[in-house]
Amino acid sequence: MSTMIQRYTARERNNHWVVAILFVLAGLSGLALFHPAFFFLTNLFGGGPWTRILHPFIGVVMFLCFVALAARFWGANRISSADRQWMKQFDDMVRNRDQNLPEQGKFNAGQKYLFWSLVVGIPLLLISGIVIWQPWFAPFFPIWLMRVAVVVHALAAWIMILGIVVHVYAAIWVKGSVRAMTRGTVSAAWARHHHRAWYRDVTGK
Repeated sequence: MSTMIQRYTARERNNHWVVAILFVLAGLSGLALFHPAFFFLTNLFGGGPWTRILHPFIGVVMFLCFVALAARFWGANRISSADRQWMKQFDDMVRNRDQNLPEQGKFNAGQKYLFWSLVVGIPLLLISGIVIWQPWFAPFFPIWLMRVAVVVHALAAWIMILGIVVHVYAAIWVKGSVRAMTRGTVSAAWARHHHRAWYRDVTGK
């Protein structure tokens, strides 16, 4: 039986799944309000009025939970020269030629760039959302700023949705990744193959 290595603690996993669930809820309710073609999604939240009421509150709670997650993983997501080289050799990653790639720490370059896009995107969603939040805050802002905020909110949301879709696909594609976030452990072979620098850090080998 392969040796197992702890990758995430129970607290980290719980935080991740809370943020993930809130992101899905915020995304579905946001899409329902974004275009009439998605209005049927309001049925998931009790109708149009409830969707409009709940959406911003879901977003605020997601932001707070993400802050805790980001604080925990901030240091492990610093971009290094090895990460930049990893991105230049993206074709090797796609073709599963990991032996040609620079050694990666706990997170690879793709995961790090997604992390930083969320660090920028989620606060943008919060700030722009506050500007257009009726009836509490929107009356305090000029109409031109509200129009800008609507565009920023929509663009940030779509970019983040696409990023998370890629994130989910990659987690399923790389066998063993889902286990890391459900059970907290990965095999030593998995760690050595995908994150060699991190493997050496945690095992000393």
